[in-house]
Amino acid sequence: MNVDAATQTMIDNLPPKTGRSLEQWFTVLDDAGLAKHGEAMALLKTEHGVSHGFANLVVLLHRDRAAGAPSSDELVDAQYAGTKRALRPILDRLVEASKTFGDDVEIAPKKTSVSLRRSKQFALVEAPSAKRVRLGLNLRDAEPTDRLVAAGGMCTHRVDIADQSEVDAELLDWMRRAYEGA
Repeated sequence: MNVDAATQTMIDNLPPKTGRSLEQWFTVLDDAGLAKHGEAMALLKTEHGVSHGFANLVVLLHRDRAAGAPSSDELVDAQYAGTKRALRPILDRLVEASKTFGDDVEIAPKKTSVSLRRSKQFALVEAPSAKRVRLGLNLRDAEPTDRLVAAGGMCTHRVDIADQSEVDAELLDWMRRAYEGA
């Protein structure tokens, strides 16, 4: 099972906090045969005294396991398939560069993006079209430029990258600053 660091910590804490491992909770849910998320949550909370957070985690992971959730590699491969295949080297370069910032960098692929995290997300990489990769950065105090554009949402700034050569010293400096601020 491919999970992020925070989820792994919760999984590791299941036995001391709930008395059972994740696999043991999966067996409880398998035996119960409940189809709905709410029903499974209610079973864990009321009949087994599991807290809401742990119950939700167990039920979500149980559902993902049953559905055969894709691996991190499969998620990234799907993002950079077809007409976006030529953009994959840009993602790979950004990921490799981020790993040089420290051993605490976590690469967390999602369905449409790849999150780069430390204690919190510092960058988000997505391919919104076949022509460019968009790098979102959390740089709270950075002044926007023609290249480093102010953005809204989870990232304060964004940079569009059409070629590997654009992953230059300036861009890597912005990434490092975002990492250091996370």
